[in-house]
Amino acid sequence: MSTAAAKQQEPNDSQPLWREAELRAADAMGRLMEFWGFRRHMGRLWTVLYLSPEPMTTAELSETLQLSSSAVSLSLGELVRWGAVRKTWRPGERKDFYQAESSVWKLLRRVYERRELNLIREAIDAFGDAQRHLEEARGRLSGADRRRVDYMRQRLSRLSALSKAGERLVRLLVAGRMINPADLQSAEEED
Repeated sequence: MSTAAAKQQEPNDSQPLWREAELRAADAMGRLMEFWGFRRHMGRLWTVLYLSPEPMTTAELSETLQLSSSAVSLSLGELVRWGAVRKTWRPGERKDFYQAESSVWKLLRRVYERRELNLIREAIDAFGDAQRHLEEARGRLSGADRRRVDYMRQRLSRLSALSKAGERLVRLLVAGRMINPADLQSAEEED
């Protein structure tokens, strides 16, 4: 074997080192994203794109993470909808390239605005509906049932107050303002 051929077969020692670091970071972000309620692959793909100095194709992402092209496409579509990844093009290229949103704060704000605030508002509405239902039922009840309804109304009022305090805290967080976790404690009444 010639010296040139031997050099071509020699592995590039720096690539496995940075690839291993890239995959470790991608796996860590994947676990974090999964904990947050997203698919693990979304976190892994975003991290590989975030760490890449150049936009990447679906095929490159597929190869890097050893995922099927359909799994990559599905996750990329979801990441694009969340604004975590954007599609880019290169002149003369027919392939789509993808690039990560580099502002992690923007991503967090988007998730809090689109998901957490909506869930909190839904809970506040549900607690209000439950309280109204109990108020209507209370007049037709007596004795132990009425005491139970009064107890439930009190507890629902506390849950509602906590949810409203949580909504205020998330809004402050999204706005980049100081938050005081004590607001949650003050919203909860003593038994």
